[in-house]
Amino acid sequence: MDINKIKTKISKAKTNLLLEHPFFGTIAVNMPTIIDEAVKTACTNGKYIKFNPHFVDELTDEQVKFLVAHECMHPMLEHNFRRGGRQPKRWNKAGDYVINKLLVDEKVGKFIDGGCLSDDIYNAGKGTSEGIYNILPDEEGGGGGGGEDIGGTGEDLEDGEGTPSDQEAQSAEWRVKVAQAAQAAKMMGKLSANVERLVSEVLNPKVDWRSVMERFLSKARSSERSFSRPNRRFITQGLYLPTISGETLGEVAFAVDCSGSIGQKELDEYAAEVKAVQEMLCPKAIHVIYFDSDVCHYDHFNEGESVVIRPHGGGGTAFSPIFRFMADRDINPVATVVLTDLYCDDYGPAPEFPVLWVVNTEKKDAPWGEVIAM
Repeated sequence: MDINKIKTKISKAKTNLLLEHPFFGTIAVNMPTIIDEAVKTACTNGKYIKFNPHFVDELTDEQVKFLVAHECMHPMLEHNFRRGGRQPKRWNKAGDYVINKLLVDEKVGKFIDGGCLSDDIYNAGKGTSEGIYNILPDEEGGGGGGGEDIGGTGEDLEDGEGTPSDQEAQSAEWRVKVAQAAQAAKMMGKLSANVERLVSEVLNPKVDWRSVMERFLSKARSSERSFSRPNRRFITQGLYLPTISGETLGEVAFAVDCSGSIGQKELDEYAAEVKAVQEMLCPKAIHVIYFDSDVCHYDHFNEGESVVIRPHGGGGTAFSPIFRFMADRDINPVATVVLTDLYCDDYGPAPEFPVLWVVNTEKKDAPWGEVIAM
């Protein structure tokens, strides 16, 4: 294998991208390249791109161009920095569906057969990595499964390096790179409407309620201490202390407004996110409370049980019954998330646990708790 030949092939792809698609090319020429036979195809962590020389050798020049642009787009869209608790392979595949759709629409190089490309999946996931992730199957092995690890169907996405704050800094650096690349392409008269819209979304991201909810609940995690395995460091001192078994999420509650102001679309999205919370954060138990002017129905799901969301009721709206019901049943969650339109004056006193109001209207004020628009 002539490694210099492979490096020249990749360099040529970057140069052609710069000439034909300057937005992607500006990013590509500044991304360090590493040749690594341990990588199946290609992968990136946001700081460099690794290429398998044998894989690159089998591709045409147009396919290499597509591959280079594909890898550059992962950090462009911050896939390396915002996976959170999602399954790595499934998150990777969700990002691939978004990237490949854009590159094909922009006619960047030639799509590599076997990659993730489907208009149906893209549209069903509303063109976002998070949306597509939620509709992909949960396959054995923790991934989105399928594919042959070709052109981005496999593990070509690595998490960014460092702490969460380090990754946020890298994400900010990438937004600067995206802005500079867009300016360069615009000056050449080669910034398409699709790419311009993409740049706007990257530089001015909308607050995603799903991410806010995930962060909100993640804050409620605690380090669980257990006496089942005493801390051996202190036994010699005659002290019998617990060990810390790791971060856990206690019981959480979800309340669903069934007054008629919440449509099926919002219910479906909410149900999908409740299931995602169960999958990613693994709470000890999930309480689901359906309410209108009173509590209409209650379900309890233990860890590992499949959560089902089905609306009940259909009268007016009152929030205080939710928290009275929880107090009467001795339900003490670490946090509660309420899906509602927020048009109600009956809140009652604030509970001791944090509350997140997820609303489907423009109303953003509540006497207590945190509010996020759907």
